[in-house]
Amino acid sequence: MDSTGSTPAPISTERHYELLVQAVSDYAIYMLDLQGRITSWNTGASRIKGYSASEVIGQPLEMFYTEEDRAANKPALLMQQALAHGRAEDLGWRVRKDGSHFRAQVVLDLIRDANNQVIGFAKITRDMTQPHEAEQRMEAMREQLFQAQKLEALGQLTGGMAHDFNNLLTIIISAARLASRTDNPQRRSELLESIHSAGQRGSQMTQHLLTFARRGNLQARVLDLHEILPATQTFLAQALPKHIHLSGELDADLYPVKADPSQLEMALLNLVFNARDAIEGHGEICLRAVNRTLNGEWDGLHGDFVVISIADTGVGIDPAVQPRIFEPFFTTKGFGQGTGLGLSQVYGLLKHLDGSVRVDSAPGRGTTVSLFLPAAIVTPSA
Repeated sequence: MDSTGSTPAPISTERHYELLVQAVSDYAIYMLDLQGRITSWNTGASRIKGYSASEVIGQPLEMFYTEEDRAANKPALLMQQALAHGRAEDLGWRVRKDGSHFRAQVVLDLIRDANNQVIGFAKITRDMTQPHEAEQRMEAMREQLFQAQKLEALGQLTGGMAHDFNNLLTIIISAARLASRTDNPQRRSELLESIHSAGQRGSQMTQHLLTFARRGNLQARVLDLHEILPATQTFLAQALPKHIHLSGELDADLYPVKADPSQLEMALLNLVFNARDAIEGHGEICLRAVNRTLNGEWDGLHGDFVVISIADTGVGIDPAVQPRIFEPFFTTKGFGQGTGLGLSQVYGLLKHLDGSVRVDSAPGRGTTVSLFLPAAIVTPSA
């Protein structure tokens, strides 16, 4: 009852709904007619877009779109999609009243009357600018960390390859000296060929280093492992001490996989360096790659995969330590011998690719780390 003693008139369902929509401030909720003109406007729309209701009622939807999206007729295409399927969704940039851009997640639904006739659209917009910027910052940090790891690895690579470069220079200098002293044309030709071969090998080693050290945005693409793995094996073998032998075994017809080649190379480098550090004295490291179909027997994975494994004859991993090896910054190496980020980077990469990592190890029996990479579906060109 009110102050006069009378009972207030009940609020209609439609009015209840209108009050509810108006109270929402985290989402822009408004309606459009079939021509795409705005017919209603809630508090959230005013907060997110900066316009009052009086400024937008009757205006076309395209007023919130960027020039590029208007030129591409994106508002009309979104409405056409909603008309055809009952709903349309979009994620893109929109423009506020002050001209600033914001990242918008949009849902557009058809509205029908009591006779099931289409009378317009309901539009819900969520401001995703802060989550988008946070994701961009995380991506930038991830790339910075990845580059820092590469610089650390380059230090180890160049140290391991210095001996090979010295050998090449010795061959070149000695052969050049001998060639300058001989009068035998055949002997001179053989010496010049030795110089040429040594120079080519040095050039290849330098090119590998430059390719590995390159800085750029991480970007996945379909990879032919028969091209990537042999080159990576050659590169890694040059960085290992002479008492450790690196071999490779590849299936004849490996599936293609989708990954960033630099990240995959870095993952293999981390695993080979770990295998190297686990070997006391002479030892073997084997890089294998095989096709395998899984039906949930490992980590719930199903489908076709390429399994790349790094097996070593090292000391193995203590069972008490093994559950922690993928933790960031966890390491059993001495101070200055590792950051503890290598295996966490490997784990993060494989999870990002919807794959997995498996470690089989026992003290005194060596370690095998297996990377499960989903096979890429390659669409044949027309």
